[in-house]
Amino acid sequence: MSAQAIDRFAATLPAETRASVYQSTKTTHEKRTRLLFDQFPDPDRLRTLAGEIKQHAIENLDTYLPQAEARLRANGAQVHWAGTAEAACAHVLRIMRERGATKMVKAKTMVSEEIELADYLGRHGMEALETDLGEFIIQIDHDHPSHIVRPIIHKNRREIATSFEREGLGAYNDDPATITRRARHHLRHKYLAADVGLTGANFLSAESGRIALVTNEGNSRFSVAATRCHIVLVGIEKIVPRDRDLGILLNLLGRSATAQDLTVYTEFISGPRDPAQPDGPEEMHVIFVDNGRTEVLAGECREILRCIRCGACLNVCPIYRQASGHAYRSVYPGPVGAVLSPLLLKENFPQKADLPKASSLCGACHEVCPVNIPIPDLLLRLRARAKEENVPSPGTPPMAPWALLASQPTAWRAALVAGRALNVLPTRLIPVPALQAWTASRELPAWRGGEFRRWLKARRRPAPPAAR
Repeated sequence: MSAQAIDRFAATLPAETRASVYQSTKTTHEKRTRLLFDQFPDPDRLRTLAGEIKQHAIENLDTYLPQAEARLRANGAQVHWAGTAEAACAHVLRIMRERGATKMVKAKTMVSEEIELADYLGRHGMEALETDLGEFIIQIDHDHPSHIVRPIIHKNRREIATSFEREGLGAYNDDPATITRRARHHLRHKYLAADVGLTGANFLSAESGRIALVTNEGNSRFSVAATRCHIVLVGIEKIVPRDRDLGILLNLLGRSATAQDLTVYTEFISGPRDPAQPDGPEEMHVIFVDNGRTEVLAGECREILRCIRCGACLNVCPIYRQASGHAYRSVYPGPVGAVLSPLLLKENFPQKADLPKASSLCGACHEVCPVNIPIPDLLLRLRARAKEENVPSPGTPPMAPWALLASQPTAWRAALVAGRALNVLPTRLIPVPALQAWTASRELPAWRGGEFRRWLKARRRPAPPAAR
């Protein structure tokens, strides 16, 4: 019995990469926890409210999407609808071609990663340059992001310095300040030469049509300010009903994503340049992307559409810390990706059905989620779906024998006694092929079967005397 794909990848992960991922996620999670509980008397109540806001929004998209479209058009923006990844990419290409544009600078956006926009434009003769430092490094290395917020969490500064030297950005120097300065110098020229700037949207208010965009590097401002045309890619689930909702969500996003009070650059964009303004893009195009989201909304895991892409669940997940993002084979890694990726790739569900099993179901992802998504429950629902659809589950011991044993009290008590042999018998000698395959990459803890029963028996009190 072979192992799951994610297990095979984790087994080959270099120790240095695992250490980088573990330390970075651990540090951010600890800072986030201190920040939230130091500054708010009841952060759980706040995230419950945020979850209710997002759940209300996604369950009423039929109301809020038309309202957002009307407000955007009133603000001077042009609105487009894309049902699939291919349609979204085609919209961007058409907009560029109609303006004779060939060069794009793009800010970090998970939707563009999801639809593989940069590769699509490259195949059609367009230059689409990533301007977020992490995404830029990923692009020149022909790599893929390993984290929703920090795409190069799996890389160290020596690897980055080597990449910069290879690309002609200067002699080898792994000083972080030098790396940043060289990237800034290279990108400034690209901003000024670009025809089109592309961004995502963290949130979009249906009430005003304002797009809320947050970054820590300011590259989104450069991507928009110097270009004549601004294109916004936004998943339909990013809608929020009112401007006032942004106050709650932005506070939680900054603290959950990077353990900051507020993200360094928080922008509110309503439309293209007003005639009275001296500069800014002359056109603004907003492309609403579905790409499987309405099908998710119609299913039993719709709560995952609340996600605000903060990465908090990745930072606390013991599986992600050991496997890293690439093990998930998707642009969305970690617990959120284990739910979202199989759902968005409906036709490829069997190829992604192992991801919901890459979880200890410890519940930590739910505890840290700023919009209160019950991720463990969703993982169980997807596991049940895989069983119903008879998707093979390599690396997983059969549970039917265990269920039979657990339902027979006499056999169960005998097994508790016999299980002591596991403490002296090497696991490789267990005469059960399925268990041998499972324990080949795992260590069983010491057997302690029966201790709870003995403890309970010792504490059992005699029944009170019957009333006369």
